[in-house]
Amino acid sequence: MKFMTGLLAAATLTAAASSAPAQDAEIWRDVTPENLWVIDTTKGRILVELAPDMAPLSVERIQTLTRQGFYQNHAFHRVIRNFMAQTGDPTGTGAGGSELPDIAGEFTFRRSRRPAFVETPTGREERAVFGLYGAMPVRTQPDAQMFITADNRVDGMGYFCPGVVGMARSASPDSGNSQFFLMTAYRATLNGQYTPFGRVLEGLDVVEALKTGSDDNDGAVTNPDRMLNARLAADMPEGERPSAQVLDARSPRMAEIVQAAVAERGNRLSVCDVVPPVRIEG
Repeated sequence: MKFMTGLLAAATLTAAASSAPAQDAEIWRDVTPENLWVIDTTKGRILVELAPDMAPLSVERIQTLTRQGFYQNHAFHRVIRNFMAQTGDPTGTGAGGSELPDIAGEFTFRRSRRPAFVETPTGREERAVFGLYGAMPVRTQPDAQMFITADNRVDGMGYFCPGVVGMARSASPDSGNSQFFLMTAYRATLNGQYTPFGRVLEGLDVVEALKTGSDDNDGAVTNPDRMLNARLAADMPEGERPSAQVLDARSPRMAEIVQAAVAERGNRLSVCDVVPPVRIEG
């Protein structure tokens, strides 16, 4: 079994809290095989937890294309250092997609109490809090607001922190299709403008190792690395299927990790700095 902290930026914060809590202070959430996306590349394997609660249309599209075998031998055609890596275009040009119709943007969502939410004290705004919804970094409304809403939910918006996976699109907000990108740094300009639909649980180092493109050509890559294949863990043979667990937001250890982050960064803390630990098997 491998224990992962998720992102390097948060590794020291996670480690700072790891020595104190006992095993019974930990609550681990199983990632369902249906939502564990396994991407094999020329640089190694990437495991992504899909977030259907936040982006059901995008997740359904990714699952459908994955099951069609669409994501085979696609180039990481646009890779910008300290920003993101983009793929999912069979033409390798950035102009292609699947034969399926485009889908609407899912830039905000309605948050329920499941998966659990943990607040990170990152410069609270009026009527808004920041934190982790499952493994996803979000800006949202406090849980108390759920008592006065008809659907017992509150507004939320995903943040494009390192490791977050988003749907690529053209100028039209409703032009998501097959292309996607994996973040290697935070970009505030994407928040509320693009659809975040998952987060890397393992393999961010693989994303960071992908061949980068020219700054003069918007990151277009010559002789790029490739996505060899993508599968859902649910569809893999039992002996080959990886499994993942994420530390639950309700876990006492998660509260300690948040407090360690506050002590470490103070008023410099951002929602991107707190990443739940992950356990990977297979």
